[in-house]
Amino acid sequence: MKEDDIDIDMENDEDETPDASSEPPRDVAALISAIEWDSAVVSDGTSGADVIAALVKRLPNKPGVYRMFNEGGDVLYVGKAHSLKKRVSNYARGQGHNNRIARMIRETAKMEFVVTRTETEALLLEANLIKRLRPRFNVLMRDDKSFPYILLTAPKQTDRRLAPGIFKHRGARSSKGDYFGPFASAGAVGRTINALQRAFLLRTCTDSFYENRTRPCLLYQIKRCSGPCTGEISDADYDELVSETKAFLSGKSQAVKTHLSDAMREASADLDFERAAVYRDRLSALSHVQSHSGINPQSVEEADVFAIYQDGGVTCIQVFFFRTGQNWGNRAYYPKADSSLSGAEVLGAFLSQFYDDKPCPALILLSETVEDQELLGVALTAKSDRKVTISVPQRGEKRDLVEHALSNAREALGRQLAETSSQSRLLKGVAETFGLEKTPRRIEVYDNSHIMGTNAIGAMIVAGPEGFVKNQYRKFNIRSTEITPGDDFGMMREVIERRFSRLVKEHGTPETKDAPTEDIEIDEFDDDSDAFPAWPDIILIDGGQGQMSAVRGILQEMGIADKVTAIGVAKGVDRDAGRERFFMEGKPSFTLPPRDPVLYFLQRLRDEAHRFAIGTHRAKRKKEMVKNPLDEIAGIGPSRKRALLHQFGTAKAVSRAAVEDLMKVEGISEAMAITIRDHFRT
Repeated sequence: MKEDDIDIDMENDEDETPDASSEPPRDVAALISAIEWDSAVVSDGTSGADVIAALVKRLPNKPGVYRMFNEGGDVLYVGKAHSLKKRVSNYARGQGHNNRIARMIRETAKMEFVVTRTETEALLLEANLIKRLRPRFNVLMRDDKSFPYILLTAPKQTDRRLAPGIFKHRGARSSKGDYFGPFASAGAVGRTINALQRAFLLRTCTDSFYENRTRPCLLYQIKRCSGPCTGEISDADYDELVSETKAFLSGKSQAVKTHLSDAMREASADLDFERAAVYRDRLSALSHVQSHSGINPQSVEEADVFAIYQDGGVTCIQVFFFRTGQNWGNRAYYPKADSSLSGAEVLGAFLSQFYDDKPCPALILLSETVEDQELLGVALTAKSDRKVTISVPQRGEKRDLVEHALSNAREALGRQLAETSSQSRLLKGVAETFGLEKTPRRIEVYDNSHIMGTNAIGAMIVAGPEGFVKNQYRKFNIRSTEITPGDDFGMMREVIERRFSRLVKEHGTPETKDAPTEDIEIDEFDDDSDAFPAWPDIILIDGGQGQMSAVRGILQEMGIADKVTAIGVAKGVDRDAGRERFFMEGKPSFTLPPRDPVLYFLQRLRDEAHRFAIGTHRAKRKKEMVKNPLDEIAGIGPSRKRALLHQFGTAKAVSRAAVEDLMKVEGISEAMAITIRDHFRT
């Protein structure tokens, strides 16, 4: 390759390297958008060390992020560097690399670079790109579900005061208010809110329920709410409760308890024993919050504790969340990482990805020192606008917390390895039972749910070598108007047709269902073999011969009947579990021995599909039951709907209102009033 063939367009050409602490990092989103023009690309058909060696000569001595691509344009690796020239030159060496790095270099056909002002910026950008691109040779978080939070809403001013409330929240932070968390599970949030209700008496009802109250609800009667909806408490007193709640959740729990204790003694001194009893009950509720959250450290108000344990080529990272001196739960992660990487290397890469889209506490405790620990602290400090300390405690209560997390990581990994081994044996048993050429890696199970044909939905659940894969679950609202209500065969045909039409469109058609492949025990970095497949090896249909005929017909029409194995499972005589009958093309129906582990496994898959289908159907039916005619009008959102109902009381009254009356409602223009009138008159 000639040096002239290299196209490099860097943002700056100075040789001096910026000081990592001289300037705060730019916004990560801005850095990502800058990739399109602050990049250097090499590509002339060669690959491997030659590409890298030719590129090193023109790289600047500056911090930045680099990406390595294979010939197909897939990202192999994303890395950061204090000096791009020095880091990339290490890859140009012909020897001294382990198998993982050597293979990565060998497959590299192109590289791209982004120059950043500081190494801190590079660290933040690297973490964001890894999570977004999921390169094959990087350490990856495989379980990145969003965490639940407690939301303390901000006060809203309408015709009638909408008091702040306390709610469970997950997802985008679109609502105004204060967010507290993260919590490890939705259950932990629910338990905390229940206790906080008794302590601070804040409302937990929806805005529509709140605005339509004419008398206090049951929660007021059982002393779980102060009744702001009907004026049972003054605005000033309710605002004080909100302030106390915010202070408690912000870590000032002792100050809040001291304030309540002083108020209780003052009320008692004034012989106002009824008011003193209220403060006593609130203090008791706060003590309940802190005494029922497991470990409650005395010297740690706010911290995240990370402990890593490796065994059998698998890594487990256990994370504990402590806020306001309370244990807000823990979660185990099993990141994808090459077995040659040390625990410190995996943990360091994991931390930067973990906090990419999450707020971080003031203190982070680790089980071992990680690379770039000081730099990570600087990056998180700049990202959080407050001092973030990362440490590996050696003694005292903080060390006990880390040891407790490490013990949990060790036990969780043991369970994971046992479950994975058991799951692998069951999948091999399925292959033997149904005469498959290979062990299935992806099983899809389908079921329908409806009541007399109403609110009909189809459901798909997915299972693989590590159990249920819930982020792959799908639901299908039955759309066809030609299906007779209650026609399970017709509904199954629609579900299968929609599912596999989209699958073919997005992922193409596999070679054949019987193509010889390796079993589950395969090299983690071989051709993305660790990636969960998009195409199922087996589709399991909850139904008998009728459903199977409908499914086979669709698969044959689409020309993919030979690409996937379809199996029907029907309840046996008297619909007893354990007497299921199985249906396959080209074979007579058969049953399995009552205590066969494969039978139990298939029953569990079917029951999970049944649970998911029923739950989805119930949610749709519930939504339909509370549906308001105003929801069908274009341009009527929650605010206008609330204003209309507050003005007229019911949707029926809105339908009878004149245009002039509708225009008196805040947010309703003349054009919108005419739209509302025309909607109800057509």
